[in-house]
Amino acid sequence: MERSPGEGPSPSPNLVDQPAALSEPPDQPPAAHTKPDPGSGVPPAGPGAAGEVLAVLTSFGRRLLVLVPVYLAGAVGLSVGFVLFGLALYLGWRRVRDEKERSLRAARQLLDDEERLTAKTLYMSHRELPAWVSFPDVEKAEWLNKIIAQVWPFLGQYMEKLLAETVAPAVRGSNPHLQTFTFTRVELGEKPLRIIGVKVHPSQRKDQILLDLNISYVGDVQIDVEVKKYFCKAGVKGMQLHGILRVILEPLVGDLPIVGAVSMFFIRRPTLDINWTGMTNLLDIPGLSSLSDTMIMDSIAAFLVLPNRLLVPLVPDLQDVAQLRSPLPRGIIRIHLLAAQGLSSKDKYVKGLIEGKSDPYALVRVGTQTFCSRVIDEELNPKWGETYEVIVHEVPGQEIEVEVFDKDPDKDDFLGRMKLDVGKVLQAGVLDDWFPLQGGQGQVHLRLEWLSLLPDAEKLEQVLQWNRGVSSRPDPPSAAILVVYLDRAQDLPLKKMNKEPNPMVQLSIQDVTQESKTVYSTNSPVWEEAFRFFLQDPRSQELDVQVKDDSRALTLGSLTLPLARLLTAPELTLDQWFQLSSSGLNSRLYMKLVMRILYLNSSEICFPTGSGSWDLDNESPQTGSSVDTPPRPSHTTPDSHFGTENVLRLHVLEAQDLIAKDRFLGGLVKGKSDPYVKLKLAGRSFRSRVVREDLNPRWNEVFEVIITSIPGQELEVEVFDKDLDKDDFLGRCKVSLTTVLNSGFLDEWLTLEDVPSGRLHLRLERLTPRPTAAELEEVLQVNSLIQTQKSAELAAALLSVYVERAEDLPLRKGTKPPSTYAILTVGETAHKTKTVSQTSAPVWDENASFLIRKPHTESLELQIRGEGTGALGSLFLPLSDLLEADGLCLDRWFALTNGQGQVLLRAQLGILASQHSGVEAHSHSSSYSSSSLSEAAELGGGPPHITSSAPELRQRLTRGDSPLEAPAGPLGQVKLTVWYYSEERKLVSIIHSCRALRPNGRDSPDPYVSLLLLPDKNRGTKRKTSQKKKTLNPEFNERFEWELPLDEALRRKLDVSVKSNSSFMSRERELLGKVQLDLAEIDLSQGAAQWYDLMDDKDKGSS
Repeated sequence: MERSPGEGPSPSPNLVDQPAALSEPPDQPPAAHTKPDPGSGVPPAGPGAAGEVLAVLTSFGRRLLVLVPVYLAGAVGLSVGFVLFGLALYLGWRRVRDEKERSLRAARQLLDDEERLTAKTLYMSHRELPAWVSFPDVEKAEWLNKIIAQVWPFLGQYMEKLLAETVAPAVRGSNPHLQTFTFTRVELGEKPLRIIGVKVHPSQRKDQILLDLNISYVGDVQIDVEVKKYFCKAGVKGMQLHGILRVILEPLVGDLPIVGAVSMFFIRRPTLDINWTGMTNLLDIPGLSSLSDTMIMDSIAAFLVLPNRLLVPLVPDLQDVAQLRSPLPRGIIRIHLLAAQGLSSKDKYVKGLIEGKSDPYALVRVGTQTFCSRVIDEELNPKWGETYEVIVHEVPGQEIEVEVFDKDPDKDDFLGRMKLDVGKVLQAGVLDDWFPLQGGQGQVHLRLEWLSLLPDAEKLEQVLQWNRGVSSRPDPPSAAILVVYLDRAQDLPLKKMNKEPNPMVQLSIQDVTQESKTVYSTNSPVWEEAFRFFLQDPRSQELDVQVKDDSRALTLGSLTLPLARLLTAPELTLDQWFQLSSSGLNSRLYMKLVMRILYLNSSEICFPTGSGSWDLDNESPQTGSSVDTPPRPSHTTPDSHFGTENVLRLHVLEAQDLIAKDRFLGGLVKGKSDPYVKLKLAGRSFRSRVVREDLNPRWNEVFEVIITSIPGQELEVEVFDKDLDKDDFLGRCKVSLTTVLNSGFLDEWLTLEDVPSGRLHLRLERLTPRPTAAELEEVLQVNSLIQTQKSAELAAALLSVYVERAEDLPLRKGTKPPSTYAILTVGETAHKTKTVSQTSAPVWDENASFLIRKPHTESLELQIRGEGTGALGSLFLPLSDLLEADGLCLDRWFALTNGQGQVLLRAQLGILASQHSGVEAHSHSSSYSSSSLSEAAELGGGPPHITSSAPELRQRLTRGDSPLEAPAGPLGQVKLTVWYYSEERKLVSIIHSCRALRPNGRDSPDPYVSLLLLPDKNRGTKRKTSQKKKTLNPEFNERFEWELPLDEALRRKLDVSVKSNSSFMSRERELLGKVQLDLAEIDLSQGAAQWYDLMDDKDKGSS
């Protein structure tokens, strides 16, 4: 075909081998070829001789520049090797770049002439395909390509605005070195994205539509960036992207726009080829080219390749967004890579004269999950016997791919490949067959098992029994899968200088750790990520969560969650806020945890019968044992000191006449002090809060410590003044515990030593544990009354644990016994035993004690671990079991929850009943009625002194909670305690609960309780409980205080209102009922819990 006179130079020789079908069609205007290819690198021809001369000079100048490095190397005196190395790098870069440009040109021309080439191939040139030609699986969507072509320029304008106004400021703010970062050019070019074909899959769900889009982008996109501070320019000029994009339209709703959300992701990694410019030209150097493309593909895979997906909600307030963004897997496939046979021989010796064998290994892929088998040396019929478990997210679509290679020192030889759609495994349940290898010779033997995900904890024992008989390597078979939806965190602690942290999360189960993305500059991050873990035995495993700054050096909070909690949760799911430890007071993490049991539902599988466990208490004695072997003990044998510990309650009340240490204006102005107290006893230290600017401070804080009866113990007390640099000494004193241990109580003013003045008021009480549960409820009630807001919750019991030995622990790493130790944990307190070397039957003979605040809800956790082998077994013992046992004690063998091994221990509980609680002020006791209180206030001109002994208080509490209570009124009842705490000079109210509240229409209310101390209605006297969701019988157990004298309290009325939010968008609150208590008519010395009937706003409540 002849070219017009104005046509440019002939095409590049790289396109000479293209088929004739790519020649210009007759109806194409000649000007179509006059525009030079932007990627060809060939300069346009000039209009005359001047243009030709300019082109020659330009070409000569470029070649002359090549000699500049050679000249510089000679001038500096460098070796010729540097020049040769630089030349090799340049030639490699030029080769890679020419290949990319050639590939881009060929792909563009192929896409431009696709229709004519297809017609030419079918010998129907310049004609449409006939109507009877169809593709049943994949349909063409030219109408959609025309729409994309029309929209493409406007999409380019949007991308330019997005990069300039959103991405560029984010990049500049991420690093101080990038403050001059800008996009200098953003053009999507004239070549739009094309959709080669569309396939619609029939979905098993009626509210879902599945589409597969075969997309191809061969674009002349050009994006240039510049960092002006460093005179650095870089960019992209041309790109290829090919892959299958799955689009899921779900859920379908009965309202516009019909589709609730659109999910998009690549089922497999797309292919990518980028043509770099500027400084990024270096990425085209051999070695860096494949590395850079791999890194970019990893970034795309982390965003758009399964299991990751892009979710675009189309309707507001879409339910289960997290489930749509990260849905539960469809199932698990257990792949048994058994063997291969008839592989080809690739090893050659003596330059091919002698034929050897092969050293085969296999790569198993499902999506982004890849596994590599071990290498079998010199074998054409290898036997691997390995097992892998892969997560299946999409059926149909995902494939199992097995590639076999011959291991070589340089480049591994390809031996064959097989592919199988996962849908066939789903249909068969169990598929055991030999599969031929494509691209080579031989077969590979696979056993494929489809494991369904069941929310049924009762199937766990059955699955564990089956797994014990499964030979699996390199890892044992899994019994369950855990999916963690990490949503957000709130109120994380700040870094130094009150800087916002850059939080990320590490989630670990045993030796498997996964990390979230980093959210920058916030203490309330939102991650919205999903993580998946395989579990061998969820009864003994736990999830460890660490919230850290992006440097990994600063821990912002942590959480340890035993997975056994999920086994008792509804649908094996926990969806809630979790309080973080070692963090801020209000720091918490919102997660949704979903566990599913992996169940193989096949007729070939026969689970063993039997319970798989036995009652260790009823185990019959062994007969026929050797005389030299002692019988196994049935109970522990602790020493005589076990269980003799007491609890010392330290009450730091106040101090007087402290010396002033603060000075101002160079010492001319004398200030006061900011005192606090340090206490040291039994190897533990405690510290009170700081009271600002006070020489007669009141702390009123309580500390508790476990002590023994060893004589000669002393309590060391020091008082300091808090300063910015070094704290000033305000005095010290020592208290011998002999008096407290003998009498059980000490209440004294202690003179501070080594200072001119000052004294400290301390109250010490010895609490002796009692093995009876009858007093527990009374102790809890007394503790709630004397609890101070500045102190931790008071202990109600003491738990003593003696761990003697363990037996039949599982062996790990062959038959070598582990070196074991045990960890005892109650709440946030833990005790680690010594390590016993290399034995499966360790003997520890150790004991530990724990303070228990809520025996009904706390539990003892024991975990046996081996050094280097991880968890060997665990035990979860609720303390409520001890409350039901004789003498509050259990002493026996306990089975570990991993199904193998037992531990012998003794756990006993002692109730801590105070005989000198804070409700008394003197040794004598007397009680006042409400009338006597009023009379004392009127006649004496001041508040009467309320005194009460602990036994009297517990007696009144018992009467107050009598089971013969009146039935609830029509609006329900509220249970509360009103009490005047004379030691603190405070009015105390405890809101316990409500019952039989009135329903809010069809739905249950979201109740909370509001308290107001009349006649004041300002915020200073208003208190409010937390809100409970959807319940008519809420439990609060919240304490509120008002600082005021007793005579003033007797003139007040306590208004108690039970309210509910009327709606989410409204600030109105619906009144469910109220009660108004005249404090002058209540005996404030009793502190008894009482039920009160709720009334309408116009009525008054009654008890």
